[in-house]
Amino acid sequence: MTLAAPEPAPTASGLALSGSPPVRGQIATTACMETLQVGYLHAVAAAAGCSLAQPFPDHGIDWHVSHSAPGHAVDDEVTIKVQLKATYQIAPDPPGPTFAFTLDNDHLVKLARSPVSVHKILVVMIVPRGQEDWLRAGHDRLSLRHCCYWINLAGHAVTGRRRTTVRIPTSRIFDDRALCEIMTRVGAGGRP
Repeated sequence: MTLAAPEPAPTASGLALSGSPPVRGQIATTACMETLQVGYLHAVAAAAGCSLAQPFPDHGIDWHVSHSAPGHAVDDEVTIKVQLKATYQIAPDPPGPTFAFTLDNDHLVKLARSPVSVHKILVVMIVPRGQEDWLRAGHDRLSLRHCCYWINLAGHAVTGRRRTTVRIPTSRIFDDRALCEIMTRVGAGGRP
């Protein structure tokens, strides 16, 4: 009995894929990293039941995230401001309780201001160096790699001449549960 080798699966265009990697676009890697982290934020916000707004111009804050819930004591809808950053210079699953991330002092001053009427958080995404490793799709999931971590830098001191290194807790993974907990604390009149 002779078995025939399976035909390569056709793509949406009807052409079969070869074993070679796909030809990626020519957009700068840093611009692609920004797009990836926005996708991550959108996924987290959707799963948490939050709405997103992008300020224009952004003045150093990328997104406003709002959460409506009857349990909020401050208002029926609370909002936080989110600054996104991404890096491939830090290995995934950083060892220890924190990892170092360097910010321009101008960004830090904006994020560290206290008191504020609308709280701010910094969300740092660690991505693989190669774009081909950023996501995996299957019939049951879409996985983005690697992870986002968050921190509230209110009151953080500027220590460098032009840039300051801050410590991001590895326990503060930014996902839908973390975002709901942040919004619950803010909705009760507290800090993120």
